[in-house]
Parts: sequence; structure tokens; C-alpha cells
Amino acid sequence: MKWLAFLLLGCLALLWLAVDQRQALFYQVARLSGGEPPALLDPAPELPGTRWHDDYYTVDEIAPNTWAIGEPRYYQQNYNYLIVGEARALLFDAGPGVRDIRPVVASLTDLPVVFLPSHFHYDHVGNGIRFEQRAVVDLPELRARVRDGELAFTELEHLGPVEGFPVPSWRVDHWWAPGAAVDLGGRSVTVLHTPGHSRESISLLDEQNELLLSGDYLYEGPLYAFLPGSSLRDYLATARALVRHTAGDVRFYGAHRTTPPGPPVLSSVDLADLEQALLRLKDGQLQGTGVWPVTYVINDRVSLLADPGMLQDWE
Repeated sequence: MKWLAFLLLGCLALLWLAVDQRQALFYQVARLSGGEPPALLDPAPELPGTRWHDDYYTVDEIAPNTWAIGEPRYYQQNYNYLIVGEARALLFDAGPGVRDIRPVVASLTDLPVVFLPSHFHYDHVGNGIRFEQRAVVDLPELRARVRDGELAFTELEHLGPVEGFPVPSWRVDHWWAPGAAVDLGGRSVTVLHTPGHSRESISLLDEQNELLLSGDYLYEGPLYAFLPGSSLRDYLATARALVRHTAGDVRFYGAHRTTPPGPPVLSSVDLADLEQALLRLKDGQLQGTGVWPVTYVINDRVSLLADPGMLQDWE
């Protein structure tokens, strides 16, 4: 029977590795296979109102003084958002830094600009771009990491080495608490803490224009809930909170699209579908496909990539 005991111990050890270290292991494998950004995609037809700033960036006005700045030739097809008030402007995400987004911003406003990332993954923080002012969500665990006025990212929250981007350290000019209304002069946006994709993920709510800029929490395509810092428990809690904050005709603009044309936009119906799917997943009623990550279908526009049932973190 000794062989059975050894087999059982081996299975338990593998399960421990899967539960506690699978995300970090996945990242290390991705890092070894990466090292630089992939080649740019060919340009594709966009919406009639889309303007090409150059051969890389596109610009769409999605509300008065609010622009979606697209990177449709980057393989992740990032979208970043510029919100302009009467006194200052806010840039929400800056892509991976393959190109410098600042000339695009300067073509749209001459006001002071504060840069705020939706979260710390490399494809959102504009690696190597020097912004005059940076803001970060004010979470106790982030404040506690500040040393000599600098917030150093961790490798597992940045993930940049998979494409050759070094892990940065930032001077933070503004700490904006969850729930804070950021006054831009004549308009404001509300910072919402929306963990699920990552612990520090945030969204911006523009009630006046019925917009929610949702970062990587919600967009058309596969949502990533299996990376370091991801959590299905947080995904569900955030969905419930957002349902309370948004209703009716709110448009959800995410940070990526899967196919052209135009910026990625969803609705409160998609958020409700996500919440219901997460509840079914928690109860074991929603079945997925694949081994790891498992793909769970939310609706015909959105899916969720997550752990298999026995490894999910609902408690």
C-alpha cells in the first residue's frame, strides 16, 4: 500500500502547486516564450467617424470632449481614453508604450493631463513614457509599498518581461480613493475599485455622459480571470457592485477589442449576463470547455477564461 500513499501525496503536492502557484508558473512559461512585442497588425477599415492620427493610433469621439484612442495595429488592440474638462484632462490607460501616446493627447487638448492606469499590467501603463502627473488608486496595500516617494511594481502585477518591458517604479502625484469624484473642471468622473482581473483594477464612471470605462474588467471577447492577482470571488463582487452603480443606457467601453471596426462598447445587458454567469459558475451550473484556462461562455460577445471548478476561489 506504500505506493498508494506515495501516489496520494504526489497528487496532493500537484494540487497544492496548482492552487497556490499555477498563475505564477503560467507567467514564467509565458515569459520564457516571449521577450518582445509581436509584429504590428495590418491596418483594417474603421468606422466612418474614426480618424487615423498616424499609421498606428486612431481617435474616436465617444462623448463630448471624450475620446477613445485606439491601437488597432497592436496585437491586443488596446483602447485608451482621454476625458477633458475645463481645467485639466485625464488619460485613462496608455497602452504598452510601443508608441508614445502623448502627441495624440496633445492634438486633442492643451490642458494639463493626469495619467491614471486602469491597472498595472504592462499593456496599460505606457512603459517608458514620462507623464508629468500620474495618479493611482488609493488602496492601503499600495500606499504601504511606497519607499522614498516611489511605488515599485511587482513583476507579477506588471508582467512586462513577457514582451521585454522592464518592471517600473513610479512617483505618484495623486492618490484617488475608490468612490472619489475627480473634478476636471465643469465635469467629474468617479473612481470605482473593480477587482477581478487584478487586485488594483479600477473603472471610471462618467454619469453625465452615461459612460463606464471598464478597463480589463469587461470588454468584448475573452475576459482573463486566471492571471496572477485575478479572482472569481472578486469578479462576482464587482459585478454586483457595478449593477448597483449602472443602469439603463450606460455604455461600457473596455480596454481591448477583438475585431474592427471602432472602439469596444458593451451595455448593462452584458454586465447583467456576466453577473448571472458568475452566479451559475459559483453554483456549478455553468460548464466550460478546455483544461486550463477553462472557457466559460457569458453571451455571444463575451467569454471568461478561468480555472476549472475545483480550483476556483469562491471563498
